[in-house]
Amino acid sequence: MIPQERDPQHVPLVHLLRDGMVEGVHHGSVVVLAPDGSTLFEAGDPDVAMYPRSTAKPLQAAAMARLGLRLDPRGFAIAAASHSGEPRHLEAAAAVLTSYGFAEADLGNPADLPYDPVERDAWIAEGRKPARLAHNCSGKHAAMLAVCREQHWEVEGYLDPTHPLQRAIRETVEDLTGETVPRVATDGCGAPLFALSLRGLARAASRIATASDGSPESLVANGIRQHPDLVAGSRRDVTRLMQTVPGLIAKDGFEAVQLAALPDGIAVALKIADGGDRARPAVLAAALARAGVDAELLVPFSDPALRVTDALAA
Repeated sequence: MIPQERDPQHVPLVHLLRDGMVEGVHHGSVVVLAPDGSTLFEAGDPDVAMYPRSTAKPLQAAAMARLGLRLDPRGFAIAAASHSGEPRHLEAAAAVLTSYGFAEADLGNPADLPYDPVERDAWIAEGRKPARLAHNCSGKHAAMLAVCREQHWEVEGYLDPTHPLQRAIRETVEDLTGETVPRVATDGCGAPLFALSLRGLARAASRIATASDGSPESLVANGIRQHPDLVAGSRRDVTRLMQTVPGLIAKDGFEAVQLAALPDGIAVALKIADGGDRARPAVLAAALARAGVDAELLVPFSDPALRVTDALAA
């Protein structure tokens, strides 16, 4: 299947309320898949081509595990992370680099300040400058360098879509999603960004979540489950959600994309059309409730000012 490149047909998913009246509307699309890949629920346009942004990192990490990358669970968690730039995140990314003989200067991602506002303010107060290790994608890039070392590939040009590493990652993305990538762009960190659909993204998340022990995909899933604090950060809803829902793997991305998958293979993928994060946790909580997650566990991830529409409500 090749996702179609066209204008997405998003639908209203969330209303912003003020004194009981609708003040704003967030459109988007969402899909919930059963373990066998059948559709439990969908709203909007889950089959149109879209950019998964950083939700693709677990897929990229699975590709690197298939290529022989062997890290401990912390290493795979940071490889699949959009980390907040807390000390533990910088230490985990640096550990991947040093274990393969690389230094921060070898990273191909841009220099940046920590993503977390508290960490960023402290960084600036200390007079520190943007650093490549502080970039939220540094763990992924460290893992990419490590794979090049494992495979005896040239490190120079490792972000080029024609580099053997990126060709192999694309093959795994297509295998896990069951889709042919219709377009390749460049993500904010400089890595190739493969377009796919929300349905394909959910399908891939399910395969990673249910991978058999010892498989490359299971190395990624186990790393995410054991170290959700590394995948996002101590003040991020994605980390708190994984710490709350047993066995859940979840990953957010810029432009309000999200995936989540339960240990039994039920998977969710969503996109908020306006790219803002305000509605994303509420939509994910509603989708997980439709997937059978205890609604009481999801209460902290719902905003009383937001109400899901009839298109999403159970």
